[in-house]
Amino acid sequence: MPETDLELLISAAQAAGDIATRYNGQSAKTWHKPDDAGPVTEADLAVNEMLEDTLRKARPDYGWLSEESLDNTDRQQTDKVFIIDPIDGTRSFIEGSDTWAHALAVVEKGVVTAAVIYLPRREKLYSAAKGGGAQLNGARVGTASRNEMEGARVLVARPAMAPELWKDTPPEFDRGYRPSLAYRTALVAQGRFDAMLTLRPTWEWDVAAGDLILREAGAATSDRHGAPLRFNNPDPRLAGVVAANPILKHKICAALAPTDKAQ
Repeated sequence: MPETDLELLISAAQAAGDIATRYNGQSAKTWHKPDDAGPVTEADLAVNEMLEDTLRKARPDYGWLSEESLDNTDRQQTDKVFIIDPIDGTRSFIEGSDTWAHALAVVEKGVVTAAVIYLPRREKLYSAAKGGGAQLNGARVGTASRNEMEGARVLVARPAMAPELWKDTPPEFDRGYRPSLAYRTALVAQGRFDAMLTLRPTWEWDVAAGDLILREAGAATSDRHGAPLRFNNPDPRLAGVVAANPILKHKICAALAPTDKAQ
């Protein structure tokens, strides 16, 4: 049941926070992944080890997909799978900032059914179970209602506003940014921002938890082409992500320049 899975995810996320906050990001041992895939710290690995041990023991029939675990095809043979980012925003963690998050999700047949995004340094725990609404620290949250693109508060990296990525002149968003993609999704679910988008290929573990929290908060989510997000794909990358209330999300997707969907 999604509610039971959510209880498990909340407990695991809090334990992850206990581990991660024992480390000083600026002095933690750090490595760079091959192929310029970004940094990883000893804290990422410690959190990942605990989560994999805890969650897989609790649900041995669930598959496993994590940024810090070697991927294999076993997860494709299961109806349910954990999709985990042990620390989303590792660069922020290394810098000593507090805008990194633990992102945990359960996916059933491609659809997220339970999700948690936890920022231990900010004491913010966003959560959702399918059909149960979205919450921040136990209180219901909902997405913003602004429907116009001009002046909308949007979390988006500057490169995504390049003119060639839009059919016409890029919208005049009130642009914001956070280093953690998971936190960006949570802030839109909370109504702090009107929308978020990323147009680059996006790893599932960065946005799986946020997808459910957003939808349970009343938002619509899709890839950059407007297609629904599906998870536990053989290649765990999505064609970008756009999220906002349904009207605003449709307008943003419609304003984007068409691309080859195979990209």
